[in-house]
Amino acid sequence: MRKTNEQSMKEVFDELLKAYGLDQRMAEKKLINAWPNLCGPMIARYTKSIYIKNKVLYLHMDNAVVREELMFSKEKLIEKLNTEAGAVVIEDVVIR
Repeated sequence: MRKTNEQSMKEVFDELLKAYGLDQRMAEKKLINAWPNLCGPMIARYTKSIYIKNKVLYLHMDNAVVREELMFSKEKLIEKLNTEAGAVVIEDVVIR
Protein backbone atom coordinates (compact mmCIF):
# COMPACT_ATOMS: atom_id res chain seq x y z
CA MET A 1 0.00 0.00 0.00
CA ARG A 2 1.11 3.45 -0.80
CA LYS A 3 1.07 6.15 1.88
CA THR A 4 -0.61 9.39 1.04
CA ASN A 5 0.19 12.76 2.47
CA GLU A 6 -3.39 13.95 2.68
CA GLN A 7 -4.68 16.32 5.36
CA SER A 8 -7.89 18.18 5.73
CA MET A 9 -7.93 21.94 5.15
CA LYS A 10 -8.63 22.51 8.85
CA GLU A 11 -5.53 20.55 9.86
CA VAL A 12 -3.36 22.43 7.38
CA PHE A 13 -4.78 25.78 8.47
CA ASP A 14 -4.28 24.97 12.17
CA GLU A 15 -0.67 23.92 11.53
CA LEU A 16 -0.06 27.10 9.58
CA LEU A 17 -1.46 29.29 12.35
CA LYS A 18 0.64 27.47 14.93
CA ALA A 19 3.80 27.73 12.83
CA TYR A 20 3.43 31.51 12.55
CA GLY A 21 2.32 31.93 16.17
CA LEU A 22 -1.12 33.18 15.25
CA ASP A 23 -3.15 30.51 17.04
CA GLN A 24 -3.23 32.59 20.24
CA ARG A 25 -4.45 35.68 18.34
CA MET A 26 -7.17 33.64 16.62
CA ALA A 27 -8.39 32.31 19.98
CA GLU A 28 -8.44 35.87 21.36
CA LYS A 29 -10.41 37.13 18.37
CA LYS A 30 -12.84 34.24 18.75
CA LEU A 31 -13.50 35.23 22.37
CA ILE A 32 -14.01 38.88 21.54
CA ASN A 33 -16.50 37.98 18.82
CA ALA A 34 -18.30 35.55 21.15
CA TRP A 35 -18.56 38.07 24.02
CA PRO A 36 -22.26 38.97 23.46
CA ASN A 37 -23.22 35.27 23.41
CA LEU A 38 -21.10 34.41 26.45
CA CYS A 39 -22.13 37.22 28.78
CA GLY A 40 -25.69 37.80 27.63
CA PRO A 41 -27.42 40.74 25.97
CA MET A 42 -27.66 42.97 29.06
CA ILE A 43 -23.93 42.90 29.85
CA ALA A 44 -23.03 43.15 26.15
CA ARG A 45 -25.17 46.28 25.88
CA TYR A 46 -23.12 48.02 28.59
CA THR A 47 -19.75 46.86 27.25
CA LYS A 48 -18.12 49.92 25.74
CA SER A 49 -14.92 48.23 24.54
CA ILE A 50 -13.22 44.88 24.94
CA TYR A 51 -9.69 43.80 24.06
CA ILE A 52 -7.06 41.27 25.11
CA LYS A 53 -3.40 42.07 25.75
CA ASN A 54 -0.84 39.70 27.30
CA LYS A 55 -3.53 37.20 28.36
CA VAL A 56 -5.46 39.93 30.20
CA LEU A 57 -9.01 40.77 29.15
CA TYR A 58 -9.78 44.48 29.41
CA LEU A 59 -13.43 45.47 29.67
CA HIS A 60 -14.71 49.04 29.67
CA MET A 61 -18.23 49.16 31.05
CA ASP A 62 -20.80 51.99 30.94
CA ASN A 63 -22.76 50.85 33.98
CA ALA A 64 -21.27 50.76 37.50
CA VAL A 65 -23.68 48.07 38.71
CA VAL A 66 -22.77 45.73 35.85
CA ARG A 67 -19.08 46.50 36.44
CA GLU A 68 -19.35 45.49 40.11
CA GLU A 69 -21.30 42.37 39.22
CA LEU A 70 -18.56 41.28 36.82
CA MET A 71 -15.84 42.02 39.36
CA PHE A 72 -17.47 39.63 41.84
CA SER A 73 -17.67 36.85 39.26
CA LYS A 74 -14.21 37.37 37.75
CA GLU A 75 -12.96 33.79 38.33
CA LYS A 76 -16.11 32.28 36.87
CA LEU A 77 -15.81 34.58 33.85
CA ILE A 78 -12.19 33.56 33.22
CA GLU A 79 -13.13 29.89 33.42
CA LYS A 80 -16.06 30.36 31.03
CA LEU A 81 -13.95 32.25 28.49
CA ASN A 82 -11.12 29.70 28.54
CA THR A 83 -13.60 26.86 28.17
CA GLU A 84 -15.08 28.58 25.11
CA ALA A 85 -11.62 29.06 23.59
CA GLY A 86 -10.51 25.51 24.37
CA ALA A 87 -7.21 26.76 25.80
CA VAL A 88 -5.87 29.12 28.44
CA VAL A 89 -6.26 32.44 26.63
CA ILE A 90 -7.27 34.63 29.59
CA GLU A 91 -5.43 34.68 32.92
CA ASP A 92 -6.87 37.89 34.38
CA VAL A 93 -9.69 40.37 33.78
CA VAL A 94 -9.47 44.13 34.27
CA ILE A 95 -12.82 45.87 34.43
CA ARG A 96 -12.98 49.65 34.13
